[in-house]
Amino acid sequence: MAQKTVNLVLMGYGNVGKALVKILEEKTDHLRASYGLCPLLQAIFKSTGGLFPCAGLKMQDILEARSADLPLHPLWKLNLSLESVLRELEPGVLVECTPSNLKTGEPGLTHIRLALESGWHIVTANKGPLAVDFSGLREKASRNRLALKFSGAAAAALPALDVGLYSLAGAEVLAIEGILNGTTNFILTEMGKGRSYSEAVQKARARGIAEPDPASDVEGWDTAVKLLLIANAVMGLELQLADISVEGIVDLPAELIQRAGREGKSFKLLGRIRREQSGTTASVAPSIIDHSHPLFGVDGTAKGITYFTDTMGAVTITGGKSDPRGAAAALLKDIINIYRS
Repeated sequence: MAQKTVNLVLMGYGNVGKALVKILEEKTDHLRASYGLCPLLQAIFKSTGGLFPCAGLKMQDILEARSADLPLHPLWKLNLSLESVLRELEPGVLVECTPSNLKTGEPGLTHIRLALESGWHIVTANKGPLAVDFSGLREKASRNRLALKFSGAAAAALPALDVGLYSLAGAEVLAIEGILNGTTNFILTEMGKGRSYSEAVQKARARGIAEPDPASDVEGWDTAVKLLLIANAVMGLELQLADISVEGIVDLPAELIQRAGREGKSFKLLGRIRREQSGTTASVAPSIIDHSHPLFGVDGTAKGITYFTDTMGAVTITGGKSDPRGAAAALLKDIINIYRS
């Protein structure tokens, strides 16, 4: 099989970035044998600078260094310019894993725009830039004949976008319902077992499922932005976050959840969007569902999505790891698919 070397530049070296580096190392032989793909990690950026050795990074050296030690690496460069790195390298894929800012999209929005203008494909786990300028970034990528892939930002290891964009080709998606946040699903599952909200959150933190500040998850915004990205991509919409009614699980009494369980029902934080003659409605809210709903059995950290179509009926997918490794795997999948096509 002919081999294709692909330059990668990684923006952000948090949990997902580290997981991606590890997976790239683990799967070196598999990528070459199965896809003829040789990803070469050329640079890693953090907020204060980056690593950019001339001959590419030695992944094992990076893995052995803790995140806090990267600025102590002999090749670390303070205030390293992304523009200079992109200009020096043969264009490949910019992998964007910096923290999401749903209001400004920064710093990822600037990174992605610069990379697209420089001839680089984009693979991102960062929701912020897409939430702020979805249509603009897609138009810029299309105009420059570049890929803009964001599985890692839209349910990650759950292949929601792949099913919606490819498996349902030719069908019209009339509505979408999804459990798109593993943290809130875990909390609701634990509350259904008798725990209070605070106890369930504490358990989620202890297991590394919830962030120290899980506000984006429990207030519903993470679900909302994932719903926005999936709906815009699959249904051809131009939704903004302001178009989605958002209610989280913070004020949901444990007693209601446990009563629903005794009645054979379940509370889920559902993202819903439906296209009707009068317009499109979109919401995120805790919802009671029973055995008749295709997502009833999605518990713990699992996620799920149901597409309601005109010709294929209801199509549901569930599962997917809700952790940094699952998100990193989604990034790798997007990289592979750029060059497989």
